[in-house]
Amino acid sequence: MKKYVTLLLALSGGVVSCTDGFEELNTDPNRIEKISPGTLLNPIVYEVAAFNTSRADGFTFDIMQVALPFPSVSGGVHRYLVSESAGNSTWTTYYRWLANIREMRTAAVAAQDANYEAVALTLNAWVYANLSDCFGDVPMTEASRAEEGILYPIFDSQQQVYTQLLDDLDRANSLFDANKAMGYGSDLLYNNSVPSWRRFCNSLRMRLLLRVSKRPEMNTATRLAAMINDPTKYPVFTQNSEAAVLKITGVTPNISPWGRAIDFTTFRAAASFFIDNLNTWTDPRLPKFNTLARTSNGSTTIGYRGISSAYGGSDAQFQYLPSNLNIALVSATVAAPMPSVLMSYAEVEFIKAEAAQKGYTTADARTHYEQGVRAAVEQWGAVLPATYFQNAAAAYDGTLARIMLQKYYALYFNDYQQWFEYRRTGLPVLPRGQDLQNGGVMPTRFKYPLVVQTNNGTNYRAAVQAMGTDDVNTKVWWEK
Repeated sequence: MKKYVTLLLALSGGVVSCTDGFEELNTDPNRIEKISPGTLLNPIVYEVAAFNTSRADGFTFDIMQVALPFPSVSGGVHRYLVSESAGNSTWTTYYRWLANIREMRTAAVAAQDANYEAVALTLNAWVYANLSDCFGDVPMTEASRAEEGILYPIFDSQQQVYTQLLDDLDRANSLFDANKAMGYGSDLLYNNSVPSWRRFCNSLRMRLLLRVSKRPEMNTATRLAAMINDPTKYPVFTQNSEAAVLKITGVTPNISPWGRAIDFTTFRAAASFFIDNLNTWTDPRLPKFNTLARTSNGSTTIGYRGISSAYGGSDAQFQYLPSNLNIALVSATVAAPMPSVLMSYAEVEFIKAEAAQKGYTTADARTHYEQGVRAAVEQWGAVLPATYFQNAAAAYDGTLARIMLQKYYALYFNDYQQWFEYRRTGLPVLPRGQDLQNGGVMPTRFKYPLVVQTNNGTNYRAAVQAMGTDDVNTKVWWEK
């Protein structure tokens, strides 16, 4: 679409000369000029969800000790080496689809279709929250407006971004109308179910409120309690079937982010931290997530064993072939669709557990904790043993650490969420590998892409001055 071109210009601040007549030359006579509110819905959901799933493996797994490259002689994200270009694909992909979300919302408003407007607001908050959590301050108010002549968008502060997104989600909740059908095709995520989209909207708002809970000016305790205590006004996920999980069937165009499933497992090993907890709990997710380790000659299985993240020295030190990622996770077929997680029901239960543990609500934290664990296990097609919580290591012990450890597993394969939640809470406590770089400090953000630094320099420098420095160790607003 033409917006792809103008979007990149707007975000990089580039200037194009000799544009007289460009619109005429760039007009496809075989394409309609106006779209319906639903035209872009499926492409947005699929493309962003698929990208997020690939980034869970490509970045989050490494930095959060789920899996790591093997062999890995030096360097790597698992050793806290995050390159200057590590966030480039996130920036460009998110802004590409944010432009389309904006166009979708514009079409919905023009059609006076409140449901599609509410869906657009929900998708906008989903993507912008992730974008801001990755970088900090980002262009929002003036972004994707090159056709209005705004080629050099200002950066909104993260506080401004979150304030707007929370207001947008509250408004979206009031816009949804189950008595009116979503009539523009069938959407991949919820098959045009208005109540389902509304539950996603409110569940996402709970996530965002908790994310900013360290900032007293955001009044998280009161606002989150108001949502939890009024499920009629603010319906959220109450079971796995309601969660925002895209089923990737493997049938074109709904295909796996991995062109070849084997690429998901080649030269990858499970991290000891990830495996060891599951072993301690005798967790039924183990065979769903990982393969069995083998002796060095590959002849005999030796249970589930990982390797230490950020290990020093040669990979020969391990003297066995560690557990790997289970290829079945990404081998999408019609019979066994691959889940691409936008937001899970388990996450909602862990949000409620944390709210209760911190005294935001009078609910029973243990109940929500156990419901969260059960949902997280069942989400992956496993069955929680009746004796699971009799294990002292798995039972709720009243601490935030216990909630966040199980939430870490509930956020498995959910874009960058494990990383974001670790930055918010410092939990779960991760082992420190021998060869950690970056002063042993986990990076907290991506650097802005070089094209933004170069072509939108004035606004880039203003944003950096406001944040402190454009460094991977600079904490974003909600972390401070």
